[in-house]
Amino acid sequence: MTRDPTIMALLTKTLASLALGAAVAQAQLWDKVIQTSYGPVEGFEYFNQSTLDTYFNGAESNVTAFLGIPFAADTGYQNRWKAPQPRESWNDTLKATAFGHACPSVSSPDISEDCLNLNIWTNAATADAKLPVILWNQGSDETSNNTWWYGGGIALKDVILITFNRRDDAFGYLATEELNEEGYELTGHQTSGNYGILDQLEVLKWVQKNIANFGGDPTRVTVAGQSFGSSQVYHAVNSPLFTGYFHGGISQSGIRYPYDTMLAGLATSYVNMSTAISNSASYIAAHNVSTIAEMRTLSMESLLVGSADRVTNSSIWWVTALSAGYPLIFKPVLDDYVLPSKYIESLLNGPANDVPVITGNTKDESGASLTTDYTVEEYEYYCGLRYGNLSTEYFELYPDLDNDTVATRAWNAAARDLSLIGSWAYATGWYKAATSNFYTYYWTHAPPSQDQGAFHQSEIMYALGALYANADTYAFTSVDYAIQEKMSSYWANFAKTLNPNNGGSYNGTGSLPRWSPNSANGTQVVMELGNQFQNVPIAKPKQVRFMMDYFHQQVPY
Repeated sequence: MTRDPTIMALLTKTLASLALGAAVAQAQLWDKVIQTSYGPVEGFEYFNQSTLDTYFNGAESNVTAFLGIPFAADTGYQNRWKAPQPRESWNDTLKATAFGHACPSVSSPDISEDCLNLNIWTNAATADAKLPVILWNQGSDETSNNTWWYGGGIALKDVILITFNRRDDAFGYLATEELNEEGYELTGHQTSGNYGILDQLEVLKWVQKNIANFGGDPTRVTVAGQSFGSSQVYHAVNSPLFTGYFHGGISQSGIRYPYDTMLAGLATSYVNMSTAISNSASYIAAHNVSTIAEMRTLSMESLLVGSADRVTNSSIWWVTALSAGYPLIFKPVLDDYVLPSKYIESLLNGPANDVPVITGNTKDESGASLTTDYTVEEYEYYCGLRYGNLSTEYFELYPDLDNDTVATRAWNAAARDLSLIGSWAYATGWYKAATSNFYTYYWTHAPPSQDQGAFHQSEIMYALGALYANADTYAFTSVDYAIQEKMSSYWANFAKTLNPNNGGSYNGTGSLPRWSPNSANGTQVVMELGNQFQNVPIAKPKQVRFMMDYFHQQVPY
């Protein structure tokens, strides 16, 4: 048989192309067993083509998800109120296809004290991809299994997202003299009450040992979180224990000026050791025991009683209760070890970890809300108490015009100004002792299909590219997807380069609007994200001066 050289050449090229295509098709991690320091795991192909066609314009995907991977031992009974303990290794391959148990909470289903598990979304085609990593911290009493922080979307931008469960409430922040003695024997410090923070540190240690096997780069890890999760970022930045485990932070609904009165009630605050011990003593007594040894014999169900209680019987908290709710009793503890210094001290002396940081707030949180409905009398009473000797000036700047509707708008305006000025004041103060860039934002977009505005948490699913996972709840339009493309590109760029502008993550039309860092000279602007993407004033100059005067009459955190 005669062989036409042209046909043979074409056939050779075709076969080579098919072979290359087969190699590319096989270049993913979902059909591979990945070894971890505790044992082998196997994930699964995360996106089907229908999802990619519907939400990502038919993008190609290598995204593999690994769900429910344990990173430490069961925290129950004898392991309660201890730093995360090593887990027994396994030999059989763990099918990492379902989320693990949530940690104990009165508001979460499927809870267990065997809850220290993590989830990974990676777009790595091979284990040597060296992709940057974002470690995500959810809010208090929430779980890693929440569609707002499903990681497939941002993984498509070649950023590995890790979510995890941690201990909260009394399970994570109980502090006693007895536990301090245990802490001293282990660390040389009288420390207790920060087990939830140590859970995050344990994940970061796990990442250093294992993430390279999932295509990640252990030298490029950003810690991120929102609300109570933002405080985890705050504490990582300020704690020497975290040095070397991460290189950037994203604190959403996060870092505030230490003089800001809102800190007393928000999740980003802490308590001193004496307060923590007093609160814990009451909780222990309510369970009819007196020692930690006895507490370690009680059931999880019984310990849930009182675990998430809030401070409601002190006039100290009334200001923040009006704006942010009453504070949790059990929260991080200033223990001179995990949390070594007050926020004001870290701001003045420099953080333990001088890394680039993003922080910001949403339009309708921290006291501002579309449901605010104060009468003139209520407005004048509450604001008179709040601003005291500055009340006359306050009412000149935020008048109610003897009208209930105007009074409600004035309350919201003041709450938004205070929030923006607080973030800006921290950013300006940051440069007095730190050198890394600090970026602040103001989220203004209200997701569709709801009446709470740009509510607390509403920016998360845009920043993490998770609209696909929430499309059954919100009737997203092309506007939302365009906003998501910008938001997730900023977050992905920051993970890649520590600069939200650089990294090549943006695939939208036009160019990604430039987000400038804050400056040491105190330029009074913040980057609006959402309805528009540009620098906007934090407030009018007179309002800024007033709020700063008000702040500096307070005792700082």
